[in-house]
Amino acid sequence: MYIPAPFQLSEVEACDVIKEYGFATLFSMHDGMPYATHLPLMISNDKNYLYGHFALPNPQWKDIESQFVLAVFQGPHCYISPKWYETNQTVPTWNYVSAHVYGKVELLDEEETINSMSDLVLKYESPDSPYKLGDVDSKLLAGMNKGVKGFKIKINKIEGKAKLSQNHSILRQELVVNQLSLIPHTHEQIISSLMKENINNKMQ
Repeated sequence: MYIPAPFQLSEVEACDVIKEYGFATLFSMHDGMPYATHLPLMISNDKNYLYGHFALPNPQWKDIESQFVLAVFQGPHCYISPKWYETNQTVPTWNYVSAHVYGKVELLDEEETINSMSDLVLKYESPDSPYKLGDVDSKLLAGMNKGVKGFKIKINKIEGKAKLSQNHSILRQELVVNQLSLIPHTHEQIISSLMKENINNKMQ
């Protein structure tokens, strides 16, 4: 990923993006062509692996083992209009947050797949949810597990980018923050909040 120095995230910050925006796009080669699947991925506590699973009919898993793959985690993003600036002698842009993970794929056995799926459910169920994957009838769970193929990616590299108008003046960044805060869309609000946090860090 092209990352100008002002936009570069540390590995810790990139991992935070992965944890917060866990629905990724996984790219590999299949039958000599680029192939992508959109799916939730979880990073291990030691940050050595990403875990996920394919639907069994998805052909991507059949030749993915030992491939060097790319997982893209897309965070918030939004259009930035020049009309928000102090001058109209400039051009529009797009602010966004993203993380990339590179690594080799290993397929999981049935027990490892169930364990990784249980961790995924625990992450996304609310803390007070009565639902636990372990409470599902074992025969039903075994049958459902036959319809998926679990995998893990041994992480080789993690990189992250947060393009938040850092290449513009603080005045211009503040103008953008103010305008974004008026737009009732989630991504605009998150970008506004991240930009404000970035400005505050620079001012300290």
